[in-house]
Amino acid sequence: MLNVINPTTGQPLHEYPALDATEMDARIRAASTAFRHWRTRSLAERAEVLTRVAALMREQEAELAHLMTLEMGKPDKEARGEVLKAAWCAEHYAEHAESYLEALNLHSDAMHSYVQHLPLGPVLGILPWNAPFWLAFRFCAPALMAGNTCLMKHDPHVPACAEAIAKLFIQAGAPDAILQSLPLATAEVASAIRHPHIQAVSFTGSSQAGSKVAATAAEQIKPAVLELGGSDPAIVLADADLEQAADAIALSRIINAGQSCIAAKRIIVEAPVHDHFVTLLQERLEKLRMGDPASPDTDIGPIARDDLRQALARQVDETVAAGAKCLLGGNIPDGPGFFYPVTLLTHVTNDMPACREETFGPVAVVLQADSAEHALQIANNTEYGLAASIWTDRVRGEAMARQIEAGQVVINGIVKTDPRLPSGGIKRSGYGRELGPHGILEFVNVQQVWIGPKRD
Repeated sequence: MLNVINPTTGQPLHEYPALDATEMDARIRAASTAFRHWRTRSLAERAEVLTRVAALMREQEAELAHLMTLEMGKPDKEARGEVLKAAWCAEHYAEHAESYLEALNLHSDAMHSYVQHLPLGPVLGILPWNAPFWLAFRFCAPALMAGNTCLMKHDPHVPACAEAIAKLFIQAGAPDAILQSLPLATAEVASAIRHPHIQAVSFTGSSQAGSKVAATAAEQIKPAVLELGGSDPAIVLADADLEQAADAIALSRIINAGQSCIAAKRIIVEAPVHDHFVTLLQERLEKLRMGDPASPDTDIGPIARDDLRQALARQVDETVAAGAKCLLGGNIPDGPGFFYPVTLLTHVTNDMPACREETFGPVAVVLQADSAEHALQIANNTEYGLAASIWTDRVRGEAMARQIEAGQVVINGIVKTDPRLPSGGIKRSGYGRELGPHGILEFVNVQQVWIGPKRD
């Protein structure tokens, strides 16, 4: 059974049965059978399905959002935004897949030669709990439009969200089994990857789990896309608009109670403006309200699980013990649920736990840099390489972006994912790309076609 605890109350919420080996095999085989027909559907027919699904999400925004609020504690206003963003992703690929997948004519000694993009087959998406709707559609919308079928193995703590997504496709009248939920215990994931009908794998989660998925997929010679952890730097230089930077970085740090891979996690501030920026940041963080995620007034909901909260508390305690100064928060509150307060740490250095490890919670850490060059050194001194932001003038920011070791760099703005733009990391933050024109090409056969006779 998949047992779900309500993170707001700490009490059992519901139980869902996990698939056994026979049931898993049946769903994967159904996806393989569905693929034979789905791959022949025109792009317009595929787009019609995704457009209907998106319309249903918009109609059911409140109900779908409430599932996230219950299962993983996402504040209602953020959960509603996630549902709408997932609908946007489906609509984006319905509209743009044809141009993204267009054949590419290449000159050669053939009378005509080109590359076409063909589907692979059933693709397994292994998805986390922190954005169960958005990450599902980030995975499935491009894969389905490319002609693949999809199986979603969500985290065991969000089974109702996973089931709701699968039901949307049924309600939309989609062909049978083009998208299915695959509710499995974590121990069964490797066997799903190894199933002979699974042709590729998409994984979003921790670097530790991602390395296991990558190894299993490689063992089977199956392509994989990995979007893993991050310790994203946000560099604030002396010439930055400090008010705007403080607004954006505070928001980036606390979205989804800080439980985001691309949140600003290491705030690196140039010395001349360090103290003033810390004051601005603290002013914004102090105003945030922690509480019941179902309330429209709540900014910060609970951490999704108690073990995650305990790990976050350890990171904060060890960082303070190593010499950091805690200006805000820093202690687990009394009462029910898995809440952790907004926390601000200063006098932090890159060798402290809050920088060496990924922090998944509302903990902002500020490091001081002597110069822009020093800030770059600090930013790149990490095993992660997911995203980064730079606050300075545009010309300088663009030059620095070329030196940042990350898959995504934002200059004078908040790091976010966007269906129009590719997203992904380097180093221990993963490989491959999702979203944009690049994302849809990850799970296709890039097939070269040479048509003779040979030209002289």
